[in-house]
Amino acid sequence: MAEFNLTHSDPSTFILMGIPGLEAAHIWISIPFSMLYIIGLLGNFMVLFVQTLHKPMYLLLCMLSLTDIGSSTSIMPMALCIFWFNLKGFTVGGCFTQMFVIHMFSVMQSAVLVAMAFDRYVAICNPLIHTIVLTNARIAKLGLVGLIRAVVLMLPLPLLLSRLPFCSRIQPLSYSYCLHPDVMKMACADTMSSSFYGLFIVLSSLGLDSTLIILSYIMILQTVLSITSWQERLKALNTCVSPTCATLLFYTSLISLSMIHRFKKKVQPQSQILLSYLHLLLPPVLNPIIFQNYSTNRLQWGH
Repeated sequence: MAEFNLTHSDPSTFILMGIPGLEAAHIWISIPFSMLYIIGLLGNFMVLFVQTLHKPMYLLLCMLSLTDIGSSTSIMPMALCIFWFNLKGFTVGGCFTQMFVIHMFSVMQSAVLVAMAFDRYVAICNPLIHTIVLTNARIAKLGLVGLIRAVVLMLPLPLLLSRLPFCSRIQPLSYSYCLHPDVMKMACADTMSSSFYGLFIVLSSLGLDSTLIILSYIMILQTVLSITSWQERLKALNTCVSPTCATLLFYTSLISLSMIHRFKKKVQPQSQILLSYLHLLLPPVLNPIIFQNYSTNRLQWGH
């Protein structure tokens, strides 16, 4: 077996991880992942092309579908190359690009969930101005702001990493795709600046967004509890079920993956890698189902 070379050099490729110990079953393992990916694509394309986009929430749902399509598509082509052809090498430039795209779509999805929470807050707490404040044009502008924020925040990540020397052939990456904390560990130099910037991104995007979402739903709950009619309470809460479920699905899987990555020495590699796939493949499958009641029941969002 070749010894690992710890010299300061710039490797031409990173080595991505398959599923350790299950290499012989990669073809079979790829089948459920491929099915999840295809089902997610079909469900979200139906949302994009079948939904009647006459209300702001439908525009937000389309934005959510776009982020779901982008996040799952950013990992599946390379994952299938690993499962089908055992092609685990990934160029440094390709790895940086994938890392940028994955994290960018995560920040964009978080922004869409904030916009959904704000939509529910205005619709329930200030219903008379809902159609005035949240017009389709303003929702589109919110989506554009979310995209610009994601690109601006994530662009320095690959730029900072590209200035670092990487040790050649230290060890494979922890996952079947490139994530910033994982790639950063491959560097043979001080990564403090990149590490601090990664923490800044987490706090200024996901941390801030989750705080705003929690505050929005707290104020919504206070307003709902002040309603005297139980029927009106249930009607108001019913309009919050789908956005809340989508938010919990996104943040729960994200936090679970982060905790497993932090304590990965106590977790089986197979479980860690499987969860990393489910983190990006399950939301695209489940979100169209979660929001199905918006199109079937034709709920009145502003009331």
